[in-house]
Amino acid sequence: METIRVPALMLRLIVPALLVGAVRADAQTNAVPRVTVPTGGARYQPASPAAPVTRTSYPWKTRITCTVFWIGERPTENNPTPNCKSSWDQQWAGNYGGYDDPDPSSRIANHALGEFRPKGFVPKLNPFYVALPYNDVINHRSHKPEAARVIPWFSRMRPEPGDTVCKGRWLQIYRNGRSCYAQWEDCGPWVTDDWEYVFGNKPPKNPQNGQAGLDISPAVRDYLGIKSGQKVHWRFVDAGQVPYGPWKKYGQSDPVAANPDLALQQRRLEQLRRLRDEEFAKKPLSQYQN
Repeated sequence: METIRVPALMLRLIVPALLVGAVRADAQTNAVPRVTVPTGGARYQPASPAAPVTRTSYPWKTRITCTVFWIGERPTENNPTPNCKSSWDQQWAGNYGGYDDPDPSSRIANHALGEFRPKGFVPKLNPFYVALPYNDVINHRSHKPEAARVIPWFSRMRPEPGDTVCKGRWLQIYRNGRSCYAQWEDCGPWVTDDWEYVFGNKPPKNPQNGQAGLDISPAVRDYLGIKSGQKVHWRFVDAGQVPYGPWKKYGQSDPVAANPDLALQQRRLEQLRRLRDEEFAKKPLSQYQN
């Protein structure tokens, strides 16, 4: 790893924008993770106390059965819905760039290189995608009547009628001490109206496949090293909470994916953040507020 030297003066003046979250879970079980990640930080004001840190901490959905699905999946007797289209993208397979073959022999899954994708092509969309059993729109002209009330970020986005606020939303998925991040790109498994589970505190109402409540892509499966039918914990996270990783390497809307120089800059920024956090962890916060 390239060593980044940061002037001591810079480290003394920057107030940490991120707090280190702690995950405590039994590596052999699905113990509930305890993670707190802030969405932003307070500005440093030497003449007065720092403003409170604004946080959005979405609740964990614990021990949720997940199943694997993929872009281009053909309909079967057990899964009659094809995945060439999604609930929000009528050209999903074409926009992705091809068939997201789930066969391990047809995929790259390399933690050292940070590569999790099909071998046959470079995807044009994020290969780390999921489906949840809710669709916030009825059609391109209107949202479901409960959408504005139950979706936590709906009012912040102020969407036009019929514009989804769910597509592209980030999730953190956790199992056996490892977190993966993925984007919400389709609706399922099986149902599309289960807001009480997705945004509330009820279990999934889908009775199929062990009451499955989350569909994950082959890339998510490979990164976490899990099988369809196993259980995970998941929660929503804001985009600013998502660290750099293989889930940010590909995607038409991600400028990092199309710019190697920008990707290098982002890796350096992650290093600077780690150095900054280590430096400030040595000193009490009150020192920066006086």
